[in-house]
Amino acid sequence: MNKGDFQDIFNTYFEAIRRFVYYKTSDEQVAEDIAEDVFMQLWERRDRLELLNIKALLYKMASDNVVSYYRKQDVRLSFAENMRPDESASLSPQEELQFEELKARYAAVLEEMPDGQREVFLMNREESLKYHEIAERLNLSVKAIEKRMNAALSLLRKKLL
Repeated sequence: MNKGDFQDIFNTYFEAIRRFVYYKTSDEQVAEDIAEDVFMQLWERRDRLELLNIKALLYKMASDNVVSYYRKQDVRLSFAENMRPDESASLSPQEELQFEELKARYAAVLEEMPDGQREVFLMNREESLKYHEIAERLNLSVKAIEKRMNAALSLLRKKLL
């Protein structure tokens, strides 16, 4: 696929893909971002693609990106719910402030992690999955999961301690 082919595909399908994503998310900015991501991914993979069934590929990529978006949103909501101090413990105002600061730093480190590391880390910590279970879900080796988890923990130690 050359630049001209890509431009033609973009002009033909961008608005349809954006609308497709909008119907699934009900958020115009998210739809715009995901549609742009789809075409960025298409451009990055241009050397490995055939132009025969490009429309189906674009819709599949958009659908996958929507699922990924909702998974990330679910993780963020789960994180926010789980990062509340224990109601039975009474914290001083200073302790509450420290807790909120730590929570914000933790969230920032999670956002900074590459997607693969964050996904493995949260599956292990939030869903209590074992490495072999994560490996099965993600279709990766246990060694790859261990490597991602070690990198995530190393980043957390570095940034939070």
